[in-house]
Amino acid sequence: MKRSTFLIISIAGIYSTVLHAAAWSVNNFLMTGPKAYLTYSSSVAAGAHSGMEECKFQFGWERWNCPESALQLSTHNRLRSATRETSFVHAISSAGVMYTLTRNCSLGDFESCGCDDSRNGRVGGRGWVWGGCSDNVEFGERISKLFVDALETGHDTRALINLHNNEVGRLAVKNTMNRACKCHGVSGSCSIQTCWLQLAEFREIGNYLKIKYDQAHKLEMDKRRMRAGNSADSRGATAETFHHVHPTELVFLEDSPDYCTRNASLGHHGTEGRECLQTGKNLSHWEKRSCRRLCTECGLRVEERRTEVVASCNCKFHWCCTVRCEQCQQLVAKHYCARRDTAATAPNHIKRRNKGHKR
Repeated sequence: MKRSTFLIISIAGIYSTVLHAAAWSVNNFLMTGPKAYLTYSSSVAAGAHSGMEECKFQFGWERWNCPESALQLSTHNRLRSATRETSFVHAISSAGVMYTLTRNCSLGDFESCGCDDSRNGRVGGRGWVWGGCSDNVEFGERISKLFVDALETGHDTRALINLHNNEVGRLAVKNTMNRACKCHGVSGSCSIQTCWLQLAEFREIGNYLKIKYDQAHKLEMDKRRMRAGNSADSRGATAETFHHVHPTELVFLEDSPDYCTRNASLGHHGTEGRECLQTGKNLSHWEKRSCRRLCTECGLRVEERRTEVVASCNCKFHWCCTVRCEQCQQLVAKHYCARRDTAATAPNHIKRRNKGHKR
């Protein structure tokens, strides 16, 4: 493939539409390759969006909840943090882009790709052979690299960490793929099966990377050699460190800040005003402890607010074929983190619950 000169692809308009009010602060993708890759820019935007939505889901009840400030992915122009949270943002965004490109390829949205049939006809295991239409993750991986990895124009340690975590995200897409099979044989005997690989649900990839986040490894760098900048000594120190890092392991460089308190300069909103969960059906143990984690352990109190909501109720099926519901008003209790010193001035209809500050 003949390489063209560097192209600056401005997709600010796409992101303002797809991500609502330019949620992702990266306005330009730098890439190499033919102009045909412009075809994929909308899929890249949608993939980045799905990655960040999954990030918000995975961290919905944690102190750091994937705020909009987390969406700046590049070290270009200014120094970026390299925390455990940043490592997850890079991985899930990279996974989202690769996932969407792969899926759109399988759906026939691109003329330049189709099913991965490279292994068709080979024996895969006892009683089954490769066949069918496998999702073309090699295509998704190749195009996503051109878009996402090209954001990193530096050669310092932070840039290399970001590139590594981007790759962790792409490997997550591959490692979570499922094998689907179809039976063949006389009278459905299933004496032989034809099998292919298909993408897992993106939620499964998010869960996979959340575990990697919990197990992320902090790199211990030689600070003296790092201060040498982009010198051979500095690059040598970085190479030695990455030599012991597993390809599927998320890595970070700096400890996370205190996400309890607001820090406008870093884009951290703190936990004051955040909703937490205390009651509800099918809550996980992690969700049930959210008020303790977000409020009391951050020196805040739990405030209960009761509000009226209108919801459908008394729904009945009518032949044929409609469902008719009434609109009922319900009193719903929600819980929020609030400052302790505002208890005396809060409205009377608010029920307050102090849990005590855990040190």
